[in-house]
Amino acid sequence: MASRLNPYISFGGDARQAMEFYKEVFGGTLALNTYGESGQAGTPDADKIMHAMLETPSGFTLMGADAPPGMENTPGNNFSVSLSGDDDAELRGYWEKLSTGGSVAVPLEKQMWGDVFGMCTDRFGIPWMVNISEPQG
Repeated sequence: MASRLNPYISFGGDARQAMEFYKEVFGGTLALNTYGESGQAGTPDADKIMHAMLETPSGFTLMGADAPPGMENTPGNNFSVSLSGDDDAELRGYWEKLSTGGSVAVPLEKQMWGDVFGMCTDRFGIPWMVNISEPQG
């Protein structure tokens, strides 16, 4: 899988409705994964969206999720730039450069869903998310 760069939007509980709306606008294929499907079944947030991805016929990719419990969601400041793919060396190189001189909110390490993931804000105040998946074989 080639590395991908796209916006990632955080929502305050209406990610499903927003992403379905964007699918109506742009067309394409929408994948929705809930917190319940990711190990948080039986919690108040089980039906909220942990990760959504819309891939359009025009080649656009838009990702989003409901803000995790305890994280503030402020419209206007609710986005990150997402870098994802399976090229470990390439994506770790981007992470090192982006996080240098900035701040790391989530260290780049293996997460509960199996991928290596981290969040940082670069020295210019831009929030980044880096997700490294296992190569598809």
